[in-house]
Amino acid sequence: MATRQKLMRAVRVFEFGGPEVLKLQSDIAVPIPKDHQVLIKVHACGVNPVETYIRSGTYSIKPLLPYTPGSDVAGVIEAVGDNACAFKKGDRVFTSSTISGGYAEYALAADHTVYKLPEKLDFKQGAAIGIPYFTACRALIHSARVKAGESVLVHGASGGVGLAACQIARAYGLKVLGTAGTEEGQKIVLQNGAHEVFNHREVNYIDKIKKYVGEKGIDVIIEMLANVNLSKDLSLLSHGGRVIVVGNRGTIEINPRDTMAKESSIIGVTLFSSTKEEFQQYAAALQAGMEIGWLKPVIGSQYPLEKVAEAHKDIIHGSGATGKMILLL
Repeated sequence: MATRQKLMRAVRVFEFGGPEVLKLQSDIAVPIPKDHQVLIKVHACGVNPVETYIRSGTYSIKPLLPYTPGSDVAGVIEAVGDNACAFKKGDRVFTSSTISGGYAEYALAADHTVYKLPEKLDFKQGAAIGIPYFTACRALIHSARVKAGESVLVHGASGGVGLAACQIARAYGLKVLGTAGTEEGQKIVLQNGAHEVFNHREVNYIDKIKKYVGEKGIDVIIEMLANVNLSKDLSLLSHGGRVIVVGNRGTIEINPRDTMAKESSIIGVTLFSSTKEEFQQYAAALQAGMEIGWLKPVIGSQYPLEKVAEAHKDIIHGSGATGKMILLL
């Protein structure tokens, strides 16, 4: 007699659109890992802005419908494929990608996108590593090619990627400045690696940054909202400075002349362009951060799986992020 396949709760998207297209279903078959795959019992899953863009159908990557969103899960290995020899049932892990989607009770992932989660970090923190920390690594190390002693401004530093960038930049020996829009956000930015923080809701905050850094300007700007800040960023850069565009939600007019005298660069970054080798490089840096203790994810809003639509609304329209948004299972 055939064994009945186990069922699980998972969020499914049957059509692209607003947060209301996220449907929680309880009759989804639990996937079975094959070859180099592992099955993870999900304890927590990170929510990232990119997941809202993919859901709306406006992003360059369009998954086949229906699909389950989510890439950053943390949990325990439930089962392993025949060739996934690096893991065993019961291992605590986190991921930077999933095959079957992370907004679910179980998630299938390729073994090379799964990493051991040290005991000192809980599952919520594990679910906050994936996209934020790997993106911050790519922005700083690969795209900006930062050097110890350089200055970096994390423009929008209190969210998941911003705090990750502050922690990594500080560990790599950079002079770290951050911005946040709330008092709580500013406090958290200072606690997570920034030497100085500015309130980007103040009218004259750019003048304050200019005064603080002096004539030289800033070597690297990690930009979370380029459609608002890019023109200001160009005025802040040092000679040979670079703006790394991590986040953008619209268009902006800039004067290209602002790049000429300083020979500055505007560089876009997307984590999805990383090769397997680059992922391994970032993972090695982050693993060291976990062991030494500078990698400490800050958790923001937490939602049960039932409130996933609310989470998608809040991550875009919320009043200033503080820490990483998490779904709890």
